Amino acid sequence: MSTPRPARILLVDDDRAFRISTAELLRQDGHEVATAADGPEAGERLAEGRVDLLLLDVRMPRIGGLGVLEALRLRGERVPVLMISGFGTIQTAVEALQLGADDFLTKPVDPDLLSRKVRELLERRPAAWDEFSSLGMVGRSEPMQAVFEAVRRVAPSEATVLVTGETGTGKELVARAIHDQSDRAAGAFLAVNCAGLAEGVLESELFGHVKGSFTGASADREGLFRAAEGGTILLDEVGDMSQRLQQRLLRVLQEREVTPVGASRPVRVDVRVVAATRRDLREEAAAGRFRDDLFYRLNVFPIVLPPLRERHGDIPLLVESALERLRSRSRVPTPEGCTPAAMRLLRAWDWPGNVRELLGVVESAAIRSEGAPIGVEHLPAEIRDTAPSTSGGPADEIRYSAAGDEQAERTAIAAALDAAGGHRERAARMLGMSRTTLWRKMKDYGLDD
Repeated sequence: MSTPRPARILLVDDDRAFRISTAELLRQDGHEVATAADGPEAGERLAEGRVDLLLLDVRMPRIGGLGVLEALRLRGERVPVLMISGFGTIQTAVEALQLGADDFLTKPVDPDLLSRKVRELLERRPAAWDEFSSLGMVGRSEPMQAVFEAVRRVAPSEATVLVTGETGTGKELVARAIHDQSDRAAGAFLAVNCAGLAEGVLESELFGHVKGSFTGASADREGLFRAAEGGTILLDEVGDMSQRLQQRLLRVLQEREVTPVGASRPVRVDVRVVAATRRDLREEAAAGRFRDDLFYRLNVFPIVLPPLRERHGDIPLLVESALERLRSRSRVPTPEGCTPAAMRLLRAWDWPGNVRELLGVVESAAIRSEGAPIGVEHLPAEIRDTAPSTSGGPADEIRYSAAGDEQAERTAIAAALDAAGGHRERAARMLGMSRTTLWRKMKDYGLDD
């Protein structure tokens, strides 16, 4: 069994002495710690990759802790948050908890109490990374947590499962997770794409055939249902199956037996069925293209996978997971992560190909980067040329405010420069604009002194 990775904690507080001492305490407890002095800088850190726990001061300049918290929760990100305040009141604590904080401490913070609270929150954090990442399923967003909970509930049962979702969302991964967490895990897991085979070939593949039953049948074939005895079979894209094969599948589900092509007697089978489809089978049944009796047999326990565009907050986790897999099987240098600007673009893209598309983009970018952090220049042109419409965290509030009138834009640029310590490239990344645009606007607003 591999050693559990250290938790990554982001500590956000404008009190420098508190940041230093608390970060050291957390590191002594075995955690990886990054720090930020205010809300905009926290947005930068959050955009850089996975964070397991956020320690967040309530009162900070520009964007306070409650603003950061609200922005996170509105985006559906479920990273555990421990609020810390030197002005602790019941009202502030209640407001923080209502906005989605997991716990609340007041300064001065007792070191032992802080260590205990951090440990408790990390133990309670969503289990996606540790429990499902080894299966290729990654996500801490609410939609994915719902999927993971559904897998946990249905896996120990014998129920037939129908997994629906767009192409590239990971339907086969869900089926494998159900199998691996079931009592059938020691048995076979077999998958067949019902859309990729001609009707006759699919029939023989699923149900088997006897020698001489058709031209070319030179020997008996047991078929996947019998080969998966004691295990699980995934019928991928079951919505593309012909009406005749739908009837045969219905009989398997009803009678738990198959009749090979050319045979006269059925054979009993003990196999669990997981079906997957990109189609809405209820609509297909209503239109007469899919048997409604088969739909009800398959739809015993439905699981709907969200498209990636509905869980942008999971993208840093998915990128990190993809890079780890590349690192384990590639002989070429693999980057440790992405630059904040590249991550913002990845989180802004709509991902019509979903997770499958993202994994391809990450692998291609990793090759181009030659071991350096993946930057904007390593991404496909269609992603580079898309102006970010959404991003990773509270730093966006600065960038969005720049879209208003000139005074608001000047204020936003001044705030970003201040937050970046005068570092223009970093300020440009925070504002979501190029260095040239930032330099021009600084001249226009008299901020280039």
